Amino acid sequence: MAAKQGKSEDWFEVLDKELDKKTETAMKSDGEQTSEKDDLNKILVSDFWKILLRFERINIHFSMEPSHTLFAQFERYPYEWSLKDNFDFGSINLIQLIDRTRDQGRVGDTLKLRFYTEKNATNAMLTFEFCEGEHYYKYSGWKRIYGQYVLLDTPVKKLSLEQFHAILADVVRVWYDSHLKRNRDVILNHLKENYEKGETFTD
Repeated sequence: MAAKQGKSEDWFEVLDKELDKKTETAMKSDGEQTSEKDDLNKILVSDFWKILLRFERINIHFSMEPSHTLFAQFERYPYEWSLKDNFDFGSINLIQLIDRTRDQGRVGDTLKLRFYTEKNATNAMLTFEFCEGEHYYKYSGWKRIYGQYVLLDTPVKKLSLEQFHAILADVVRVWYDSHLKRNRDVILNHLKENYEKGETFTD
């Protein structure tokens, strides 16, 4: 038996209003999270860029994502800079520094901050990733095997910049020292002793 047109409109009107409320709530939540990330990322991008410049002073070259061409404007490259007003910092979901040093197997050592969503909350995960070696796979050939240490994993709403900066300073201090001593084990042993081992993956 076919449903009456009036009843169909009634149930859909109710559903339509419910979906409108869900859309409004989601947009409000997204807007709040983007605003939070916008302010936070201005600080974090600046932090990572300052770290890159500090390593440059001892001739250790990193690459960075996002690229400085997107977020920075320069009076005099690279040390006299400021953040661009027209860049959408809230859209950044990944900030990373990648070591380009060719000796000691350091190429690809990465300090990475990644934002991800879980249970409708935005989380921030800070990791240090490093190449553990290579392995030959029958069907795909040689692959680099990467490990990671989880330095921090927390909801953005609960992120303490004081704690974040303390962890960042700890890792950068030892990473820098490992370069001065030309001994990669200095940073890897420090991470092993002080931080939780994360995933292993191939690239």
